Amino acid sequence: MRAMILAAGRGKRMRPLTDTTPKPLLRVGGQPLIVWHIKRLVAAGINHIIINHAWLGEQIISALGNGQQYGAQLHYSAESTALETAGGIRQALPFFQDQPFLVINGDIWCDWDAREALDAASRLRQCQALAWLLVVDNPDHNPDGDFLFPALCPHKLTFSGIGVYQPALFAGLPARRALPLAPLLHQAHKDGQLLGAFHAGQWTDVGTPARLEQLDNGLARLPDAR
Repeated sequence: MRAMILAAGRGKRMRPLTDTTPKPLLRVGGQPLIVWHIKRLVAAGINHIIINHAWLGEQIISALGNGQQYGAQLHYSAESTALETAGGIRQALPFFQDQPFLVINGDIWCDWDAREALDAASRLRQCQALAWLLVVDNPDHNPDGDFLFPALCPHKLTFSGIGVYQPALFAGLPARRALPLAPLLHQAHKDGQLLGAFHAGQWTDVGTPARLEQLDNGLARLPDAR
């Protein structure tokens, strides 16, 4: 399996921190957010990783290089202007060799075991579904949730920013267009082609400086979190 880490966003809510540093390179627990993802992917046996970038993207490439220091093979998908989630995935689609692939938002932190993505890909094939989402309890900033999976919970849960997708979900999209992911997922849900799994562990949407600080403080108290 191959994976993509989304790292092209401007991170306006994180200003002024992101005026000079791309959000995925902001540090928590002693290392950049994106490095947490890379290490977890490699630990799960997922070594081929593509990272899209736009705002200050050269800093991401300079910091991570080819990924050898992490045991990964990193590739990059440059966007002159951010293509949003679906547009960015559409541009990187050839990298996944027409196989189900994992996508992780670069601005979250989660202790999820990425080995579950392999099982998720098998479920997609078996059920002929288009997407599998990891969902979490609703945080204060998203109290109404995003998607309803009755087998998991009687109310909507929040999409964690971690998903496994079939290339067919994006195949009909125009190239080099800024396109959101949510409409594709809601259509797949309506068509009965969306699967979900609940994560009861730690998850943070690092969307503000306050959340970044809170996460950093929390990780400082967990020396084995890496």
